[in-house]
Amino acid sequence: MENIFTKEDINYINSKGSSVEKIKQQLDFFKQGIPKNNLVRSATVNDGIYSFTENEVDFYVDYFDKNKAHFNIEKFVPASGAATRMFKFLNEFLNEFDIRNDTINSYINKHKAKDVSLFIFGIRNFPFYKLVKEKTVQLYPDYYSQSSDTKYYLLIKTLLSSEGLNFANQPKGIIPFHLKEEKFLTPVEENIIEAEFFKIQNKKTKIHFTITQKFQPYFEKITNLFEDFDISFSYQNQSSDALAVTDDNIPFRLEDGSLFFRPGGHGALIENLNSLNSDFIYIKNIDNVSQNHKLIITKYKKLIGGVLLQTQFQTFNYLRKLSEGDVTELEIKEIKHFTEKKLAFLLPEEFNYFQKSYKVDYLIKVLNRPIRVCGIVKNEGEPGGGPFWVQDEKGRQTLQIVETSQIDFNNKIQKDIANKAKFFNPVDIVCAIKDFQGNKFDLLQFVNENTGFIVSKNKNGKPYKAIELPGLWNGAMAKWTTIFVEVPIETFNPVKNVNDLLKPAHQPENNG
Repeated sequence: MENIFTKEDINYINSKGSSVEKIKQQLDFFKQGIPKNNLVRSATVNDGIYSFTENEVDFYVDYFDKNKAHFNIEKFVPASGAATRMFKFLNEFLNEFDIRNDTINSYINKHKAKDVSLFIFGIRNFPFYKLVKEKTVQLYPDYYSQSSDTKYYLLIKTLLSSEGLNFANQPKGIIPFHLKEEKFLTPVEENIIEAEFFKIQNKKTKIHFTITQKFQPYFEKITNLFEDFDISFSYQNQSSDALAVTDDNIPFRLEDGSLFFRPGGHGALIENLNSLNSDFIYIKNIDNVSQNHKLIITKYKKLIGGVLLQTQFQTFNYLRKLSEGDVTELEIKEIKHFTEKKLAFLLPEEFNYFQKSYKVDYLIKVLNRPIRVCGIVKNEGEPGGGPFWVQDEKGRQTLQIVETSQIDFNNKIQKDIANKAKFFNPVDIVCAIKDFQGNKFDLLQFVNENTGFIVSKNKNGKPYKAIELPGLWNGAMAKWTTIFVEVPIETFNPVKNVNDLLKPAHQPENNG
């Protein structure tokens, strides 16, 4: 190790809150590779996924409403991401379009730029259209005398340039997504408004955003308007940053010779989640909001909350009974059935031959874990993870959310399982993070460290590799109790591309 890192390197590593031992483990991952998940089959309805009738949905919604006041509930929203990818195709247009020789139609045909065509066709339907136009006229006083192609070019330039609105370099959470009664609504505001469903009288509703520190004043300008909410912020811990390496697995260095670290991905946010102390925590991506569908979104938020509350109630009752030690073989059989059927955690075949005391200890260990209920939607081609039965190195099968980067697509069997998956993870999760004695779990103890993945990137024209930590709802929650519940596709309205704002879910509100 002394031959790899200088004294300055070691001081720098320590200053980030990391350690040489941790970096050495990362280097080993580069050399040995990170094993892919071993998919057994995709989760389906009645095989890992619950699908409820309307009466059952109403039961759980009512159960949530009747019991929510007894608990501290919070919402956790990862919101540090920039809007860069939202506007990627428009940045490419600005870089490639020759305003002197090109027409927009020729550009679209030459580059097969359907996204540009759709953006221009729908430009007046974006919530920020008037704002962009006013700023464009301010920057370019001769705007109205220009050709239509030049006008569109100037509007896009104003939208993205630093002297204009600079949207591509802003956090996605503060971009105007919706327009209601001539007022902009950002994803931050929509996430706050959505949280009304777990509001308790005479109590501030808690929401936590993970953000990039330098943008906190922008977020606070929005959140300070919501006096009835207890809104907090945190940043991704530098200690989770991962060392970059060259293609030869040698530490990547910047021009001044210093080591280059990059953020370890959203899996690092398990530490931020671990710092919260509420009983139940909803997790949702910042961009998954809707101007419409709010009634159905609220209904199914309550559904998964009700499922969690009742599941925890049953689990805690069994844990108390087991911990008191006075259980019969018949009661153990009942608890085993609950564990395997309700919680989808299959016990080993030899369990039935264990001594009674060992059965009790085993069941306590299995049941005394954080619980998450995940809303799952039908797969309609969105990129991302899904619910699968996964087999670990000990042969145990558990339910997991698996990202495509964790799947070995060179293996035909694994590829076929992945391609036949019928459901998708929209990141619609509610968590219980305390044990049956009221103590908060240390969530870091339930992470599968071997479920990260290696990414290839570029810095100043030089390629490098880095490790993404186990994703927040993938490997970081791999050892949790997991319950999948089917929810309607109307609850899933992400904005990955700016043109997504033209979809019905984001257009002026109706009563749907």
